[in-house]
Amino acid sequence: MSRYRAWFVDQWGEPETLRLGDAQAVPAAPGEVPIRVHAAGINFFDLLQIRGQYQIKPPFPFVPGAEVAGVREDTGERVFAFASQGGYGERILASANRVFPTPPQLSDVQAAGFLVVYHTSWFVLVERAQLRAGETLLVHAGASGTGMSAIEIGKALGARVIATASSEAKREFCLSCGADRVIDYTNPAWADQVKAEFGGVDVVYDPVGGDAFDLSFKCINPGGRVAIVGFASGRIPSIAANRLLLKNASAVGCFWGNHVMHHPSYLAETQTALNGLLAEGKLKVQIGSQYPFADAPRALRDVDQRKILGKGVLVL
Repeated sequence: MSRYRAWFVDQWGEPETLRLGDAQAVPAAPGEVPIRVHAAGINFFDLLQIRGQYQIKPPFPFVPGAEVAGVREDTGERVFAFASQGGYGERILASANRVFPTPPQLSDVQAAGFLVVYHTSWFVLVERAQLRAGETLLVHAGASGTGMSAIEIGKALGARVIATASSEAKREFCLSCGADRVIDYTNPAWADQVKAEFGGVDVVYDPVGGDAFDLSFKCINPGGRVAIVGFASGRIPSIAANRLLLKNASAVGCFWGNHVMHHPSYLAETQTALNGLLAEGKLKVQIGSQYPFADAPRALRDVDQRKILGKGVLVL
């Protein structure tokens, strides 16, 4: 194709300020793979990048979107890929070391919602928190994409999984992902409830920050690890060091994107491990909402309003 459609960010703004326009296709450079996009994953950090609130601020105009699935233009092979930007378009050039054959267990729509959240959760739980079989894992925002993937990977690793969510529908979704127990985190006594029912937890997966982070230390076991994944609540918390000392606990930073940047082979290593879990039927990859490509602004607004269960995907 000589030209293709894409959603552009011309200035920092909101989903509704995105511009749908045409772009000129350019040939792939050495080390790049041209992909005809069939589906694109929607992530919370896409929204932050559009607003100018993300760590990476590309020059204007740019096309947001970090994960896609489709076919290679040069070979016709089904692939999915992770990119720093460009996913909200009909075509993308992706670095070859960030492109993988789509597993047969995944549709293009599922594949488009896979890479960011499942790779993040594998990095958090295996590499950083070192979750072990038999331990108890607490997953905050369990009905989100990251929460869904953390529940499934935690169960695959042999952990008992407790998930928190704010509504009955979201808690039911967490159970469908395999959570052993769900907790309403809008109840201010949720941490006391966890401690009373389970005695405490060994690992906390926290993409929320704010109050969820603060209260997690009330129910963490001695030697426990609180994995800091993000701050979806909008408040970056702090902690008094004595709380770590008294329980021999750890607060563990988990910046998957930075790790991938400095360890280029890590993506392939992780995908190999996740392919094994897919082959064993241990990952469901539930896409809660699909949107036509033309509805990208509405999809991002739904992300902003926490309306999506699991992952949301744009379908081209």
